[in-house]
Amino acid sequence: MSSRPSLPPPPPPVEIRTWPDRETMLADRALILRALVRMHLGPGRLGVLAMWAGLAALGWLLVGSGLVMFEQVADVFSGIAGLLSLLLGVGALIPAVVLASLYLARDREIRALLLEWGALDRDPERDGELRLPGMSLVWLLLSFVLAAGGLALCVIGPASARPGDDTYGTVALIMGLGMVAWLTGLIGAVKALAHRRWVLRVLAAPAPLDAPAHR
Repeated sequence: MSSRPSLPPPPPPVEIRTWPDRETMLADRALILRALVRMHLGPGRLGVLAMWAGLAALGWLLVGSGLVMFEQVADVFSGIAGLLSLLLGVGALIPAVVLASLYLARDREIRALLLEWGALDRDPERDGELRLPGMSLVWLLLSFVLAAGGLALCVIGPASARPGDDTYGTVALIMGLGMVAWLTGLIGAVKALAHRRWVLRVLAAPAPLDAPAHR
């Protein structure tokens, strides 16, 4: 059984809302939005992203090492070691890709729920704690460092190749690690910017006037 928290349902349609008053609705809205923001931008999500990136980097490191071994193969044992490294690398990359897909899909669901619950009403007093400028900045800075480092590796890889040398495996290894770092940084930056856009679009927008809070 999965240990990750389940997502809350979307807000009920206007015709079946049963909140006794606006204050009760605002309290439920604040509780759910706090949980959703933690699921989207909390330290736990940063740890999950780091875990995915580490697994993907390990997988590609093994794949790249296997390619280097094949380039420099001297006997049958070197070939077997290279093949084993390739298989282990693929075995690590497959779950990394699956985890990344699940991670991104869950983020899309969370952002959709943030928009729906945030659009119910406005509550400036409670909404202030949902902005998380410090956490957003941490996500953005870490993501920038990762993305910049990944792009640097992608540039260094081809530049290190010399005609006539058996360096193609090394280039693939360096560029693959750079791509993992760049994609991880890109995902983190998108999350930080999406949260900031949600704050400006929902929390800082005027309160909706067309739907009652309760029946």
